Amino acid sequence: MAGPGPGFAVCVYCASSDGVAPHYVKLADAVGRAVAARGWTLVSGGGRRSMMGAVAAGARAAGGRTVGVIPRSMVEREWADHDSDELVITESMRERKQEMEDRADAFLALPGGLGTCEELFEVWSAGVLGLHGKPVVLLDPDGHWDGLLDWVAGLGGRGFATFEPMGRLRVVRSDADPVGAALDACARPVG
Repeated sequence: MAGPGPGFAVCVYCASSDGVAPHYVKLADAVGRAVAARGWTLVSGGGRRSMMGAVAAGARAAGGRTVGVIPRSMVEREWADHDSDELVITESMRERKQEMEDRADAFLALPGGLGTCEELFEVWSAGVLGLHGKPVVLLDPDGHWDGLLDWVAGLGGRGFATFEPMGRLRVVRSDADPVGAALDACARPVG
């Protein structure tokens, strides 16, 4: 899929904690490289550790532009990816998320923990509410998010949600090229 060209930016949410299984770090690296191969800009949380560091390093290794957005408190803990082409330092996590959202044309969540889940839910629910019209994609090649997705799907049956939220999230699972399929989903307009 040709999709958007240079100037398009994808925000990638993923784990920044140490101890993540190596195949997830490799997945993040592959995503970064694939973003760069399309000529897109990578927007990330500005950390240099774990998957977050790997996605940015992968993008730069493939010639891509990276924008890291990180709160000052994390810079001071020496977690910042100072190799970012642009490192934006915010005063709070709320400002960080808003800056990342403002700079992105699409959002892609990889396997992650509570922080990734929180970021995914914020942009996903904002899309459902019509606060933005940007694609929200979940790359889940091994079922990492299955329990969460089952829970959300069950909300409708209990009267807590319509089925619209599940339709607003694009989930990419195993595929011959899951990374390429996820980026294709990022490139498809909503609606």
